[in-house]
Amino acid sequence: MSFRLAVCAEMVYGHLPLMDRVTRIHEQGFEVELWDTRGRDISALASTGASFSSMSGYFGGSLIDPDGADEVLASAEKLIPTALELGVERMVVHPAELGEGGLAVRPVHRSTGQMWLTGLRTLERLARLGEKHGVTFALENLNTILDHPGIPLARAKDTLALVSAVDHPNLKMMLDLYHAQIGEGNLIELVRAALPWTGEVQVADVPGRFEPGTGEINYSAVAAELRDAGYSGVIGLEASPSGGDGLPAGDAALAAFGAVFRS
Repeated sequence: MSFRLAVCAEMVYGHLPLMDRVTRIHEQGFEVELWDTRGRDISALASTGASFSSMSGYFGGSLIDPDGADEVLASAEKLIPTALELGVERMVVHPAELGEGGLAVRPVHRSTGQMWLTGLRTLERLARLGEKHGVTFALENLNTILDHPGIPLARAKDTLALVSAVDHPNLKMMLDLYHAQIGEGNLIELVRAALPWTGEVQVADVPGRFEPGTGEINYSAVAAELRDAGYSGVIGLEASPSGGDGLPAGDAALAAFGAVFRS
Protein backbone atom coordinates (compact mmCIF):
# COMPACT_ATOMS: atom_id res chain seq x y z
CA MET A 1 0.00 0.00 0.00
CA SER A 2 1.47 3.36 -1.03
CA PHE A 3 0.92 6.88 0.21
CA ARG A 4 0.22 9.97 -1.84
CA LEU A 5 3.01 12.45 -1.15
CA ALA A 6 2.67 16.24 -1.13
CA VAL A 7 5.15 19.05 -0.53
CA CYS A 8 4.44 22.51 0.85
CA ALA A 9 5.45 25.01 -1.83
CA GLU A 10 5.88 27.71 0.80
CA MET A 11 8.82 25.93 2.48
CA VAL A 12 11.05 24.58 -0.31
CA TYR A 13 12.89 26.32 -3.15
CA GLY A 14 12.19 29.61 -1.39
CA HIS A 15 14.47 31.59 -3.72
CA LEU A 16 12.26 30.70 -6.70
CA PRO A 17 8.94 32.33 -7.67
CA LEU A 18 5.92 30.38 -6.48
CA MET A 19 5.01 29.20 -9.98
CA ASP A 20 8.49 27.72 -10.44
CA ARG A 21 8.29 26.02 -7.05
CA VAL A 22 4.92 24.47 -7.87
CA THR A 23 6.15 23.31 -11.27
CA ARG A 24 9.31 21.79 -9.84
CA ILE A 25 7.44 19.95 -7.07
CA HIS A 26 4.93 18.65 -9.62
CA GLU A 27 7.66 17.48 -11.98
CA GLN A 28 9.23 15.49 -9.14
CA GLY A 29 6.00 13.55 -8.70
CA PHE A 30 4.57 15.23 -5.61
CA GLU A 31 1.27 16.92 -4.96
CA VAL A 32 1.41 20.54 -3.76
CA GLU A 33 0.32 22.24 -0.55
CA LEU A 34 -0.34 25.98 -0.48
CA TRP A 35 -0.88 28.49 2.30
CA ASP A 36 -2.57 31.83 1.60
CA THR A 37 -3.82 31.92 -1.99
CA ARG A 38 -5.05 35.51 -1.99
CA GLY A 39 -3.39 37.76 -4.52
CA ARG A 40 -2.00 34.84 -6.49
CA ASP A 41 -2.69 33.93 -10.12
CA ILE A 42 -5.01 31.00 -9.57
CA SER A 43 -5.53 30.30 -13.27
CA ALA A 44 -1.77 30.13 -13.79
CA LEU A 45 -1.37 27.79 -10.82
CA ALA A 46 -4.11 25.54 -12.19
CA SER A 47 -2.43 25.52 -15.61
CA THR A 48 0.70 23.87 -14.16
CA GLY A 49 -1.15 20.56 -14.05
CA ALA A 50 -0.18 20.07 -10.41
CA SER A 51 -2.50 18.34 -7.96
CA PHE A 52 -3.14 20.55 -4.93
CA SER A 53 -3.75 18.63 -1.73
CA SER A 54 -4.46 21.52 0.65
CA MET A 55 -4.57 25.29 1.12
CA SER A 56 -5.47 27.73 3.87
CA GLY A 57 -9.22 27.67 4.33
CA TYR A 58 -9.82 30.99 6.10
CA PHE A 59 -8.11 34.34 6.59
CA GLY A 60 -9.74 35.93 9.60
CA GLY A 61 -11.67 35.33 12.76
CA SER A 62 -11.43 32.60 15.35
CA LEU A 63 -13.21 29.26 15.62
CA ILE A 64 -13.41 29.50 19.39
CA ASP A 65 -14.50 33.13 19.75
CA PRO A 66 -18.24 33.90 19.42
CA ASP A 67 -17.35 37.32 17.99
CA GLY A 68 -15.00 35.82 15.39
CA ALA A 69 -16.80 32.67 14.29
CA ASP A 70 -18.87 34.39 11.61
CA GLU A 71 -15.70 35.88 10.15
CA VAL A 72 -14.20 32.40 9.85
CA LEU A 73 -17.25 31.20 7.93
CA ALA A 74 -17.36 34.28 5.70
CA SER A 75 -13.67 34.10 4.79
CA ALA A 76 -13.90 30.35 4.19
CA GLU A 77 -16.79 30.85 1.79
CA LYS A 78 -14.83 33.46 -0.14
CA LEU A 79 -11.97 30.98 -0.62
CA ILE A 80 -14.12 28.08 -1.83
CA PRO A 81 -14.10 29.18 -5.52
CA THR A 82 -10.28 29.13 -5.42
CA ALA A 83 -10.29 25.66 -3.89
CA LEU A 84 -12.68 24.41 -6.55
CA GLU A 85 -10.67 25.93 -9.40
CA LEU A 86 -7.46 24.33 -8.15
CA GLY A 87 -9.12 21.04 -7.23
CA VAL A 88 -7.91 21.40 -3.64
CA GLU A 89 -9.05 18.53 -1.43
CA ARG A 90 -8.65 20.13 2.01
CA MET A 91 -9.08 23.68 3.25
CA VAL A 92 -7.05 24.04 6.44
CA VAL A 93 -8.25 25.92 9.51
CA HIS A 94 -6.79 26.46 12.99
CA PRO A 95 -8.40 26.75 16.40
CA ALA A 96 -7.72 30.50 16.56
CA GLU A 97 -6.45 33.23 14.28
CA LEU A 98 -2.75 33.22 13.35
CA GLY A 99 -0.91 36.43 12.55
CA GLU A 100 2.58 37.31 11.38
CA GLY A 101 5.02 34.46 11.91
CA GLY A 102 2.25 32.13 13.02
CA LEU A 103 1.76 33.95 16.31
CA ALA A 104 -1.64 34.28 17.92
CA VAL A 105 -3.45 37.48 16.95
CA ARG A 106 -5.07 37.50 20.39
CA PRO A 107 -2.99 35.24 22.65
CA VAL A 108 -4.95 33.20 25.19
CA HIS A 109 -3.26 30.73 27.51
CA ARG A 110 -6.25 29.12 29.18
CA SER A 111 -9.03 27.15 27.52
CA THR A 112 -12.61 27.55 28.73
CA GLY A 113 -15.82 25.64 28.29
CA GLN A 114 -17.15 28.48 26.14
CA MET A 115 -14.21 28.00 23.77
CA TRP A 116 -14.97 24.31 23.46
CA LEU A 117 -18.65 24.90 22.72
CA THR A 118 -18.00 27.72 20.26
CA GLY A 119 -15.30 25.73 18.49
CA LEU A 120 -17.60 22.73 18.17
CA ARG A 121 -20.47 24.79 16.76
CA THR A 122 -18.21 26.65 14.33
CA LEU A 123 -16.74 23.41 13.04
CA GLU A 124 -20.25 22.01 12.57
CA ARG A 125 -21.06 25.07 10.46
CA LEU A 126 -17.86 24.61 8.44
CA ALA A 127 -18.72 20.96 7.84
CA ARG A 128 -22.14 21.93 6.49
CA LEU A 129 -20.54 24.60 4.30
CA GLY A 130 -18.09 22.03 2.97
CA GLU A 131 -20.90 19.60 2.25
CA LYS A 132 -22.80 22.29 0.34
CA HIS A 133 -19.86 23.07 -1.94
CA GLY A 134 -18.13 19.70 -2.12
CA VAL A 135 -14.99 20.59 -0.16
CA THR A 136 -13.50 19.31 3.08
CA PHE A 137 -12.21 21.45 5.92
CA ALA A 138 -9.30 20.16 7.99
CA LEU A 139 -8.50 21.34 11.52
CA GLU A 140 -4.74 21.38 12.09
CA ASN A 141 -3.13 20.73 15.45
CA LEU A 142 -0.32 23.08 16.48
CA ASN A 143 2.33 23.25 19.16
CA THR A 144 2.08 26.10 21.65
CA ILE A 145 5.55 25.59 23.13
CA LEU A 146 7.69 26.86 20.24
CA ASP A 147 5.80 27.99 17.16
CA HIS A 148 2.29 29.05 18.16
CA PRO A 149 2.07 30.22 21.78
CA GLY A 150 -1.30 31.53 22.86
CA ILE A 151 -3.47 29.33 20.62
CA PRO A 152 -6.00 27.48 22.81
CA LEU A 153 -7.27 23.99 21.96
CA ALA A 154 -4.37 23.53 19.55
CA ARG A 155 -2.92 20.28 20.88
CA ALA A 156 -3.56 17.15 18.84
CA LYS A 157 -5.71 15.63 21.57
CA ASP A 158 -7.89 18.76 21.59
CA THR A 159 -8.28 19.03 17.82
CA LEU A 160 -9.02 15.30 17.65
CA ALA A 161 -11.69 15.66 20.33
CA LEU A 162 -13.36 18.48 18.39
CA VAL A 163 -13.26 16.77 14.98
CA SER A 164 -14.46 13.43 16.32
CA ALA A 165 -17.30 15.15 18.20
CA VAL A 166 -18.51 16.79 14.97
CA ASP A 167 -18.07 13.45 13.14
CA HIS A 168 -18.88 14.77 9.65
CA PRO A 169 -17.32 13.58 6.37
CA ASN A 170 -16.60 17.17 5.31
CA LEU A 171 -14.55 17.88 8.43
CA LYS A 172 -11.24 16.10 9.03
CA MET A 173 -8.10 16.53 11.06
CA MET A 174 -4.85 17.78 9.54
CA LEU A 175 -2.59 15.64 11.70
CA ASP A 176 0.72 17.48 11.97
CA LEU A 177 3.30 15.17 13.54
CA TYR A 178 5.96 17.86 13.87
CA HIS A 179 3.69 19.91 16.09
CA ALA A 180 2.52 16.83 17.98
CA GLN A 181 6.08 15.71 18.73
CA ILE A 182 6.96 19.07 20.26
CA GLY A 183 3.77 19.39 22.26
CA GLU A 184 2.83 15.84 23.16
CA GLY A 185 5.00 13.03 21.75
CA ASN A 186 3.75 9.42 21.72
CA LEU A 187 3.20 9.66 17.96
CA ILE A 188 2.37 6.03 17.24
CA GLU A 189 -0.49 6.02 19.72
CA LEU A 190 -1.64 9.37 18.37
CA VAL A 191 -1.70 8.04 14.81
CA ARG A 192 -3.76 5.06 15.92
CA ALA A 193 -6.28 7.23 17.75
CA ALA A 194 -6.56 9.95 15.10
CA LEU A 195 -6.58 7.93 11.89
CA PRO A 196 -10.38 7.50 11.57
CA TRP A 197 -10.74 11.31 11.47
CA THR A 198 -7.52 12.20 9.64
CA GLY A 199 -7.71 13.83 6.23
CA GLU A 200 -3.97 14.32 5.77
CA VAL A 201 -0.76 13.77 7.71
CA GLN A 202 1.92 16.46 7.74
CA VAL A 203 5.54 15.73 8.62
CA ALA A 204 8.78 17.49 9.53
CA ASP A 205 11.51 16.48 11.93
CA VAL A 206 12.37 17.84 15.36
CA PRO A 207 14.35 19.97 16.08
CA GLY A 208 14.59 22.43 13.21
CA ARG A 209 11.47 21.56 11.21
CA PHE A 210 13.61 19.93 8.54
CA GLU A 211 12.93 16.88 6.38
CA PRO A 212 12.42 13.42 7.98
CA GLY A 213 15.69 11.76 8.95
CA THR A 214 17.35 14.91 10.29
CA GLY A 215 16.06 14.75 13.85
CA GLU A 216 14.60 12.66 16.64
CA ILE A 217 11.40 11.30 15.08
CA ASN A 218 11.52 7.70 13.85
CA TYR A 219 9.54 8.31 10.68
CA SER A 220 10.21 4.80 9.39
CA ALA A 221 8.23 3.48 12.36
CA VAL A 222 5.51 6.05 11.79
CA ALA A 223 5.27 5.06 8.12
CA ALA A 224 5.03 1.39 9.06
CA GLU A 225 2.23 2.15 11.51
CA LEU A 226 0.32 4.12 8.90
CA ARG A 227 0.65 1.24 6.41
CA ASP A 228 -0.38 -1.34 8.98
CA ALA A 229 -3.43 0.76 9.80
CA GLY A 230 -4.41 0.88 6.12
CA TYR A 231 -3.76 4.57 5.54
CA SER A 232 -3.23 5.37 1.86
CA GLY A 233 -3.96 9.10 1.91
CA VAL A 234 -1.73 12.14 1.62
CA ILE A 235 1.43 12.67 3.62
CA GLY A 236 2.61 16.25 3.26
CA LEU A 237 6.12 17.54 3.79
CA GLU A 238 5.81 20.87 5.58
CA ALA A 239 9.50 21.36 6.25
CA SER A 240 12.47 23.47 5.23
CA PRO A 241 15.46 21.74 3.58
CA SER A 242 18.19 21.13 6.15
CA GLY A 243 20.82 22.08 3.58
CA GLY A 244 19.42 25.52 2.84
CA ASP A 245 17.45 27.02 -0.03
CA GLY A 246 19.55 25.98 -3.01
CA LEU A 247 18.18 23.62 -5.63
CA PRO A 248 20.44 20.68 -4.69
CA ALA A 249 19.46 21.06 -1.04
CA GLY A 250 15.78 21.23 -1.93
CA ASP A 251 16.11 18.20 -4.18
CA ALA A 252 17.88 16.29 -1.42
CA ALA A 253 15.18 17.15 1.12
CA LEU A 254 12.44 15.91 -1.20
CA ALA A 255 14.42 12.76 -1.99
CA ALA A 256 14.83 12.02 1.72
CA PHE A 257 11.13 12.54 2.29
CA GLY A 258 10.22 10.28 -0.63
CA ALA A 259 12.64 7.58 0.53
CA VAL A 260 10.88 7.25 3.88
CA PHE A 261 7.30 7.18 2.64
CA ARG A 262 7.69 5.51 -0.75
CA SER A 263 9.68 2.55 0.56
